[in-house]
Parts: sequence; C-alpha cells; structure tokens
Amino acid sequence: MPPPKPGVIPLAPLKLGDILGGAFSTMGRYWKQLFGVGVAVYGVALVVVGAATLIAYSAISDHLHRIISLSADQEPSSDDLTPVLIAFGVIWLIAMVALMLCTALMYAAVPAILQEAVLGRPTTFSVIWRRAWARVPAVIGTVILSALIAMIPMVLMVIAFFALVIGAITLAHESGAAIWTALGLLGALATAPLAAWLWVKFSLAAPAAVFERQRPVAALRRSSQLVRGDWWRVFGISLLAFAMAAVANYVIQIPFSFLGMFSGVIGGSTLDEDPNPASIAFAMSGYVVILLLGQLIGQLLSATFPQLVTGLLYVDRRMRTENLGPVLAEAAAVPPSPYGTY
Repeated sequence: MPPPKPGVIPLAPLKLGDILGGAFSTMGRYWKQLFGVGVAVYGVALVVVGAATLIAYSAISDHLHRIISLSADQEPSSDDLTPVLIAFGVIWLIAMVALMLCTALMYAAVPAILQEAVLGRPTTFSVIWRRAWARVPAVIGTVILSALIAMIPMVLMVIAFFALVIGAITLAHESGAAIWTALGLLGALATAPLAAWLWVKFSLAAPAAVFERQRPVAALRRSSQLVRGDWWRVFGISLLAFAMAAVANYVIQIPFSFLGMFSGVIGGSTLDEDPNPASIAFAMSGYVVILLLGQLIGQLLSATFPQLVTGLLYVDRRMRTENLGPVLAEAAAVPPSPYGTY
C-alpha cells in the first residue's frame, strides 16, 4: 500500500524526485502566498533603500557634483569626499539591514508555507505573514550564528589564499617562498571542506526554528542532530537545488537584459551633446527599472526554491529518524494550529 499523500509529498522517507517534485508543487499550489510575501518583503526593502539613496543624494549633491567635475589630474578635497563616503556607508548599512530582514522573512515564510503544503491544507497570505514575522528574531539569530561559525574557516581560507598568492608571486625571488606556497595550498585544501561541512551541518537550522519554534542555539543543535548520518545526501540535494535556482535566475535575466539595453539605447538617443546628470538619470531610468524587475523576479526564485528543498529535507530527516509520517497523517485531519507547529 502506498504511503498517504495529503499534500505535496508522500508521508514516508522521500526520494530525490519526491523532494524536487514537492518543491515545484508547493510553488504551483501556494504561489500567491509564497511570491506575495517575497514581493512585499523585497518591494518594501527596495523602496527603503531607494528612499535612503534619494535623501543621501539630496544631502550631498553639491559635494558629488564638485567631485565629478574634477579633471583627471585634480584630487577631491576632504570637505567634499568625507560627506560622500559617509553617505555611501549609510546607504550600504541600510541595504545590508534590509537584506538581512528580507532573508530572515523568506527563511521563515517558506517553512510556514511548507507546514500547510505537506498536510495539503489551504492557507492565506495573512496567516503566513503572521507566522513568519513571529519567527523572524529566531531566524535572524540562527542565520547570524551560522554565518559566524562558518566565518572562521572562511577567514582562514582567505588568509591561506593570500599566502598562496604571495608565495606564487615571490617564488622566483625569495628562497622561503616555496614554504609559503605549500602552506597556502594546504590551508586552502583544509579549510574549504571544513566550511562546506559546517554549512551542511547547520543547513536545517532555519526550518527547525520555524517548524519547532526553536531558539537559535537549539535550532543549530537540532540541525546538527538531523544531518548526522546523512551529510552527503543533504549536501548533494542542497547543492543541486542552489544550482537549479542559479541557472533559472540566469535564464530569467537574459530577456530583461535585452529589454533593458533596448530601453537604454532609446533613452540615450534623446540626450543632448552635453547632458547634465539629471537628464542622464532620467534617460537611463527605464533601463534601471527593467533590470531591477528582472533582479526581483530572479531573487524571488533564488530565495524560495532552495529553501523549499531545505524544508523538505528537514521533513524527510524527521520521517527517517523520528517516524514523523504517522504524526503528519494524523495532523492532516486536524484543524490547523495558529502556530502551525508539528
């Protein structure tokens, strides 16, 4: 007898086809909730960053114009350069904070949707938004802790890479350069697998923080526990999901790039022989808008499909190690909890 399938996956240990098919089915059945959250999140972030850019430009426009008008042999004064650098730094900081919030909301929204998709129950945008927003602090903590842990081997890898480059450059000039080269190569070979191992080890932490309402440290421990004994399978399927999303993102960008170039050519043909910065910005606005639209669609896909696969890997690992299938089958017949926990 086949296992029950109330939703997008059978309630039994999943094969690769089940996981990929479940991810695509979720995108097809719950696209309004999934992409609705994505558009709201990234749209608001884009508006915030755009508003910050306009405010910064209005504050430093005089300094920026004086810097742009300098000839090649002139250097900008510190009175003009300092405000421009501060403005760019503030914009960068706002963009990073907005990106972190967007990432956390998508990491929380995707498992919240999967909770209903696996059980085959309908849901709404408002329900998903409330669940995702409630778990944003825990997901942010999980993402930050994972990044900090993975940063250690990455820093070591960068140091090893520079040691390798320095050794290669000075190989013919210094007798000890061969040692630097060997150490750099060994360091790169040693730290790259460590970074990959840590990435996979904690890859199920965000779903655990949402599905089980775990705190960041507990979510990391939970991910480590679930991945144990099946590291290579989790690594391979996760890598395949990211590769598929990257290819799809690239394909999506192609038509938008052509449309943007066409719009840029039309806008450029309307410029005078000596255009001012405002007319250049207006002429290229269509090009920028088209590229941003393509980037938004590609980002929505890149932020959802790999996380759907990761969430289904989390469910699969629990069905394999904790016999979650019968529990899910019973839950499919019960009215949904306001928190959606399993």
